Amino acid sequence: MHRLKYLQLVDYIMSLVEEEKLSINDRLPSLAQLTSRLKISKETALKGLNYLSEKGIIESEYRKGYYLKRIKQHLPYRVCLILDKMNILRDQVYQSFLETIKDHADVDVFFHHHNFKVFEKLVEENLNNYTHFVIVTYFKEDPATVLSKIPPHKRVIIDHRENALEDEHTCIYQDHKSDIRDSLTTLLPQLEKYRRLVLVAPPEAFHASDLIEGFESFAAQYNKEYRIIHGINEKTTQKGDAYITFNRYDKDDVDIIKITRKKNWKLGKDIGLISYNDTAVKEVLENGITVISSDFRKMGEEAAKAILNRTTVTLRDPAKVIIRNSL
Repeated sequence: MHRLKYLQLVDYIMSLVEEEKLSINDRLPSLAQLTSRLKISKETALKGLNYLSEKGIIESEYRKGYYLKRIKQHLPYRVCLILDKMNILRDQVYQSFLETIKDHADVDVFFHHHNFKVFEKLVEENLNNYTHFVIVTYFKEDPATVLSKIPPHKRVIIDHRENALEDEHTCIYQDHKSDIRDSLTTLLPQLEKYRRLVLVAPPEAFHASDLIEGFESFAAQYNKEYRIIHGINEKTTQKGDAYITFNRYDKDDVDIIKITRKKNWKLGKDIGLISYNDTAVKEVLENGITVISSDFRKMGEEAAKAILNRTTVTLRDPAKVIIRNSL
C-alpha cells in the first residue's frame, strides 16, 4: 500500500530532526522549498503541515512560518479552550473539562474578555495548531464568520448557542428564556405569598433580552404582576416584592440584603430573593439564597466527552432550582 502523499512531508520533517538538521524552535523550510524538494502540490504540503500542527510537533506563527516545538506527539488531542473570562463558574467548566479529558489532551486556555478583535486574533493565529477548539462566545458582534473558519468537527461551543451557525458542530448550551420560565413555574407555590415579581436586569448583560422574554412569558401565563428594573436602590425596593437577580458580581443580592437589614425586614417573608448561579457563599448567606443555576461542571464534562468519543452533540444544559430560606 502506498503511503499517503502528505505523510511524505511528515517523514521528511522527522528525518531532518533525526539527522539533527532541525532542532526545537527552528523554523521549517518554506512552503515553496518543501513542495520543490518533495515534488508535491501546495495543497498536499499544507495537509502535511496541518497534520504536524494538530499533533503539536510544529506550530505556525502568524505570517512567519512553521517552527518545530516538540520531537514526538505526547497526547492524541490538542485543545484550544477559549473562555470569555475566569470566575467561579468558568473555573467549574475548566476544571471538569480537564478532569474528563486528562491523559488524552494538551489543553491551552485563553480569554477574550468579550473583546471581539482579541477573539478573532486568537482563532486566526491558532487555526492550524489544535485538533479542537472549545469556545464560550458572548459578543455584541456576530461571531459566526470567525467561528466558521474552524472546521465543524473541530468546533465545540459551550454555554451560548450560536444560531447563525448552520453546520453540524458540538454545542452544550443554556436556554435562558426557557430556564427562567420553567424555574419560576417550579417556584409557583413559594411565589404565592408575594405581591409582585421584580426582575433586576442589568442592560449590559449579554443574555438579558432572553431572560426578560422568558420572565414576561411566565408572568403573562400565570397573570402575575411584575416589574423590570436595571438596578437596586432603597427608594424602589418595596415590601411584598420577590426579586430575581443575575448581576455577574452578585452586587444586587448584596444591596437587597443591606436594605432588608436596614428596614428590619425578613428575607423570605417580607421580600423574596432568587439569584442566578449557585456558589458556596449563596448556600450559607442569610441562611441560604434560593438559586436558579445551570450545571457548569456538566458543560465541561460533556464537551470533553464529545471530543473523546468523536461525536457531534447538541445538548441543552437545563437550569435547576435550589430552594432556600430567601424565598
